[in-house]
Amino acid sequence: METINYLGQSIRRWQIGGSTFLAWPEVGARLMHWNHARIDGSIREVIHWPELMELDQPLAHVRGGNPVLFPFNARSYEAGEIHFWRDLQGKRRAMPMHGIARQGAFTLDHIDDNGFRAIFQPTESDQEIYPYDYEFRVTYRFEARRLICEFALLNRGTTPIPWSAGHHFYFAAPWTEGETRDDYFIKLPPADAVRQTATGALEPGPTLSRLATLSNPGLVDTIHVGLADNTVKFGPKDDSEHVTVSLGTTAKPDPDAAFVTWTANPETPYYCVEPWMGPPNAAQHGRGLQLVAAGDTGRFTVSVAIG
Repeated sequence: METINYLGQSIRRWQIGGSTFLAWPEVGARLMHWNHARIDGSIREVIHWPELMELDQPLAHVRGGNPVLFPFNARSYEAGEIHFWRDLQGKRRAMPMHGIARQGAFTLDHIDDNGFRAIFQPTESDQEIYPYDYEFRVTYRFEARRLICEFALLNRGTTPIPWSAGHHFYFAAPWTEGETRDDYFIKLPPADAVRQTATGALEPGPTLSRLATLSNPGLVDTIHVGLADNTVKFGPKDDSEHVTVSLGTTAKPDPDAAFVTWTANPETPYYCVEPWMGPPNAAQHGRGLQLVAAGDTGRFTVSVAIG
């Protein structure tokens, strides 16, 4: 591991086998980039990071890396109004898109040649949005062809804490020059497809094949729940290379756990495959909402491997 200067900021770089990882633990606990050197010397981009002229803070709107979605993913609603939620005591509160951590400050708690652990430092405004006594830790472990990320939410208070967090991996796709999304398949586990309405409710999504091209527009903004197993695999149709995303630590995840497939438009150099604890707006409809009891620690672990 080494510290490097990137656009005037100090970030960290890990070189493990053929993989190079870049991260900014102190800002959003943000994994920024991952590439892998092939045997022939060419470079395969795994996790996309855009070319920036300056590194603005916050990073909330940079489409790259892996933003941390905490305490809730995507859009929260209360009484049909976006960016609000109602806590367990019945008080209406604000809740930004994807929560408060992706643009937040973290303290580096541990770092070594294989990864880091960072602790979220909520502001006074964050405490008003999410009014609990807690410690939220993000831990990354890097390997030659895999990363593992664990979220841990410690409840230091006396009342339960609700959460339904997630990841927003911006995967490079396609990752080889001359290829298009038509050349790439995604293999999804048997699941139910749902989408979020303009008022935060869930409605049935499109009928999709479990094996589809990444160019299929029906995949965009679709939430896959009721997963028969915990892995999604995608890559070129000839399976010469692939990415596998695993949600949780058991072969069959919680029934409300979700994968989300999304991209901004057909021309973007990234495709997002997002493992979430549950669908968006969990605080209202309850699917994927988990409660951490006083003194306990809730955990959510995902891994990404390349082949």
